[in-house]
Amino acid sequence: MGELAVDKHVKYIISVEKKKESFESVVMEHLRLNGAYWGLTTLDLLGKLDAVDKEVISWIMKCQHESGGFAGNIGHDPHILYTISAVQVLALFDKLDVLDVDKVSNCILIHIAGLQNEDGSFSGDMWGEVDTRFSYIAICCLSILQRLDKINVDKAVNYIVSCKNLDGGFGCTPGGESHAGQMNGWINHWLFVKSDSNIVKCLSAAVTAVFCCVGALAIAGALHHVDKDLLGWWLCERQVKSGGLNGRPEKLPDVCYSWWVLSSLIMIDRVHWINKEKLLKYILDCQDTENGGISDRPDDAVDVFHTYFGVAGLSLLEYPGVKAIDPAYALPVDVVNRIFLSK
Repeated sequence: MGELAVDKHVKYIISVEKKKESFESVVMEHLRLNGAYWGLTTLDLLGKLDAVDKEVISWIMKCQHESGGFAGNIGHDPHILYTISAVQVLALFDKLDVLDVDKVSNCILIHIAGLQNEDGSFSGDMWGEVDTRFSYIAICCLSILQRLDKINVDKAVNYIVSCKNLDGGFGCTPGGESHAGQMNGWINHWLFVKSDSNIVKCLSAAVTAVFCCVGALAIAGALHHVDKDLLGWWLCERQVKSGGLNGRPEKLPDVCYSWWVLSSLIMIDRVHWINKEKLLKYILDCQDTENGGISDRPDDAVDVFHTYFGVAGLSLLEYPGVKAIDPAYALPVDVVNRIFLSK
């Protein structure tokens, strides 16, 4: 089994930000805030956050829309998918105070609360798409800002529970297929990643219906709604012979599920049901040990998305030298403790 190429991965992440004129950077312009979260959280988990300039904070605030929500980049439309990344990055740098949530008329709180629908679900933006991703994000954001009282948590929980299926899993809407990684996107867009051989690889940033629902219920203190044995069995069956994890039956493994599946198993106390050693080897095998970065599968092209979730998976596996990450908030444990234990 190889070792984690920490220095190579740090160098890779920093290099991605500097290539602003590259093809990859141009096509990812509209979701740069998500990319900032993936890259910066990876650096923090590796103990290298000080390698970047804190001027990123001023850039993030320029991404805030007058509605209170955040866009993926300056001049783009706001969406809750980008708002969570803004809040998480500000938390990394201990700069949540710039949001001034103590103001009665605080716009980010009003914006998120205004996205809740009558049935308890959440829309992602003004256009009204509903998805359990958005339920998780709203609950996670407001919890980090310690303002969960701004929404109807009971209704939000009831909506999430309505998305539970007979196999113990959860869908993105009531009646939707259980999925540990629905490929319609954490950021709901396609990412184009160009490899060294100039072969363009198209990959979607996966989100987990299961993770979002379990994470939201965990933060809301409502995990009693989960059939932990039934869901745990469904999740542990996501591990394939290579040791990697997939998002649903008969699909290929992908490093990103090392986070989505593992975090859910930890939250329901069933992580001992998978082979951790085989998963650890799978993640390490997906590294580019020469140029840095982690890919979805061994020998594929690397990208920041999979680099983050690969390192996050190693954190959940308690890999030496990687900081602990909170399975519900997707932030380093020391950051979460600073938020909730400092007051």
